Amino acid sequence: MTRLMWLMTLAATLAFGGAARAADAPSVGRPEMMAYGPDALQALDFWRARGTAAPAPLIVFVHGGAWKIGDKKTSSSSWQTPHFLASGHAFASINYRLVPQVGVEAQADDVVMSLKFLLDRAPSLGFDRRRVVLMGHSAGAHLAALVGTDERYLRKAGLAPADIAGVILLDGAAYDVATQVQGAGFFMRRTYDEVFGSDPARQRQLSPTFHAAAPNVASFLILHVQRPDAVRQSQDLGAALRAAGTAAEVQGLPGEGRSGHREINVQLGDPSYPGTAIVDRWLAGLFAPR
Repeated sequence: MTRLMWLMTLAATLAFGGAARAADAPSVGRPEMMAYGPDALQALDFWRARGTAAPAPLIVFVHGGAWKIGDKKTSSSSWQTPHFLASGHAFASINYRLVPQVGVEAQADDVVMSLKFLLDRAPSLGFDRRRVVLMGHSAGAHLAALVGTDERYLRKAGLAPADIAGVILLDGAAYDVATQVQGAGFFMRRTYDEVFGSDPARQRQLSPTFHAAAPNVASFLILHVQRPDAVRQSQDLGAALRAAGTAAEVQGLPGEGRSGHREINVQLGDPSYPGTAIVDRWLAGLFAPR
């Protein structure tokens, strides 16, 4: 398989994939498109909440694609956006700069920049800045976990872990980078080498599991399908967070290999998909009156 073919496969399986299944999802209409930085990829799509007069909770989605490809349109071609809008949430899907243009550290900065941009405009956009959830799939799950555990990224933008109510991770598997690299096959090993490099100190700095000591975002929902690396890394991250006193729920879902990895992203929000009820229950508990 050539390098070009490999990248095309990644784009299909990790970032978009499952388009035929997503065609069943209701239409969400055109989003408000906004730039949160000067680069063309520092942009986001925003949908206002429907059917609520009060400021709504906000879900901010970070796409996958092996840190090198992918696009914010992933969410609107899946069940996610229509489901969350129908359930009274505002929804944003962000782009971020990609490797090799920038490193993973700058990608995490972009996630925080987009959050800061949205939080500063909460009143005009109609959402409650105290009820914001960061959600990511695949590489986006890694970035969401990194932002949720390593507070330095938030602090640089004048934010704190308390500015995010919770984090939802969808089938990530690079929470402990060194372990993931060691178990990778030939093609993914090349990707990990390009993305994370070979320096053990840098790999550790980019590993959410090693930042799980407090302070963290207060609550995590970690979902995985039945891929051995995703299972192991999700469970280890959850255990590390709980050891630090952070609420962390880890749940396994049906699906194996690349197809399962794709379907968790495409089908989340479909009423028939098991992960939808889990996420809805978790969000209801997170936002329940105290």
